[in-house]
Amino acid sequence: MSTPKTIADLPEPKEHAVTESEYFQDNYPDETSHCYGCGRLNTEGLHVRSRWDGEESVAVHHTDPKYVAIPGFVYGGLVAYLIDCHGTGTASAAAYRAAGRPLGSEPPLRFVTASLHVDYQRPTPMGVPLELRGVLTEVKERKVVVDITLSADGQQCASGTVVAVLAPDSMFAGSTDTAQ
Repeated sequence: MSTPKTIADLPEPKEHAVTESEYFQDNYPDETSHCYGCGRLNTEGLHVRSRWDGEESVAVHHTDPKYVAIPGFVYGGLVAYLIDCHGTGTASAAAYRAAGRPLGSEPPLRFVTASLHVDYQRPTPMGVPLELRGVLTEVKERKVVVDITLSADGQQCASGTVVAVLAPDSMFAGSTDTAQ
């Protein structure tokens, strides 16, 4: 199977019962659910779980103390990780929404990071829930751009932009497509 050029080029969804969770990542096919940041099948992962809140996406993360930078503050790389995974999850859900398809329907609309930009406004405190909020700024058939903020205790600590693109078939198990 070759990589579709657009979402419209994908085959029609297969008819089957889809158990739809409100969390985007819970609807990923098993073969793409191993991401360290958001994969539900990664036992060591962060398990980022995003959902819609009106037109915005939202995720809340409780940071493990092992991700410390300086005592009392979260390691900046983790902040980037959270923004990245929330962004690609939001992109996938936005593509399903734009295509008028339920989350998790076949064929999968799984997005990967093409670009990640993060700005840090203040140190991110440890020990409080971190809230990520995403706003879609562009939704095309193969590309979605999401602006994301990360806040702690009501204060914005970081912001970022994720450019996500539709994952090629070669990333899925059993694919014979080698196109990148």
